[in-house]
Amino acid sequence: MWSRENSISSLATPVVAGRLNSATTPTGSTVANPAAFTRALQQAQAVAPTTASSPTPTALHTIQSGDTLIGVVRQQAEMRGINLSAPQEMRLAQQIASANRIENADLVYVGQKIDLSGMGRDLQALRAGAGRGADTSRTLTASVAPSAPVLARKLGAAQANASQTTATPLASAQAPLLASGAAHPVLQKTLDRAVAKGFIPPAEKSAVYDKILEMAGNHRFSPDDFARMTLMESDGMNPRASNQRCHGIIQFCDGPARGAASAGYAANPKAILDLSVHKQLNLVDKYFDDVGLKNQGPAGLEDLYLSVLNPASRAEGKSNAPLNIQGQQARALHVGSDGSAPITRQSIRQGLLQNAAERLGQMLPNSLRVQAQRAQQYVENNLP
Repeated sequence: MWSRENSISSLATPVVAGRLNSATTPTGSTVANPAAFTRALQQAQAVAPTTASSPTPTALHTIQSGDTLIGVVRQQAEMRGINLSAPQEMRLAQQIASANRIENADLVYVGQKIDLSGMGRDLQALRAGAGRGADTSRTLTASVAPSAPVLARKLGAAQANASQTTATPLASAQAPLLASGAAHPVLQKTLDRAVAKGFIPPAEKSAVYDKILEMAGNHRFSPDDFARMTLMESDGMNPRASNQRCHGIIQFCDGPARGAASAGYAANPKAILDLSVHKQLNLVDKYFDDVGLKNQGPAGLEDLYLSVLNPASRAEGKSNAPLNIQGQQARALHVGSDGSAPITRQSIRQGLLQNAAERLGQMLPNSLRVQAQRAQQYVENNLP
């Protein structure tokens, strides 16, 4: 984006060669072809900010001292005249971290280049929804991350523009992810962990990955969020996970109009445990159709999890409102990890992120394990 000052000075350079008509600029220089100069100046002024100090939204942000991802999200939204709630800011910050291969959303470095193009699209959609009078409290969600080749090109361009004199831990920490082509790092780590634990045969891993991406595109959720959900429900895609009433990778429960019935196993729910992860994913796909997940708009982590836990609770859009969820649930899902406290959208998000950080932290190399621990601390300290 040009500033008005730079636009005028660049256009005011005298033409040396040729015998063309000239005009005097506000600075006293001469330019060729006054009509062309006038048109160019008007175009430059049309795209220039109202004042020299007025910021404009950008697709590539360079981290400055004191920056946080949430702060960057807030700044970009304010530039567009959009006020975000705290959960929306958190959700977008997580999306930016995922899209930029940032393991810890609370750990960024001065000089680091952050691609904000995906967030710009979501903010535009949010503003359009607000203009139609829609409830925007649940429309802003983590998007499916770009494909590995696209991501690699974006990161390559960003790193090429970064300072060559200062090395940052980010480069070394992210190199293994890029080398393996990991477009969805939480999902990739969850699948690696599932193979290591014997939940998924190594030969089946690729088919499982592809099926999850297919479902993510069809039902409009983040593949990484699906992995986080299974880490809570089945220790990360254990097909034989069961609490005697609920079974499989997302815990298909007994009873009418429950998960097992939707999957076609009302008469013998425990038979689900004999199916492979890949076959169970076909049941998950059908279940998501039955509960209308894709009709909720792009599904954030809370909506995805509530679709499995208690679809009716998705109607409550306030992040701190107690949800009407019966039965004993994992302590991490309750406010403050207190089993006697209510469950809210915010506590679900906090619990799922914390649980994923704890479980995957055990699978990370030392350089990334510290970042996972800091991510967990970030969740505990920054969500009210």
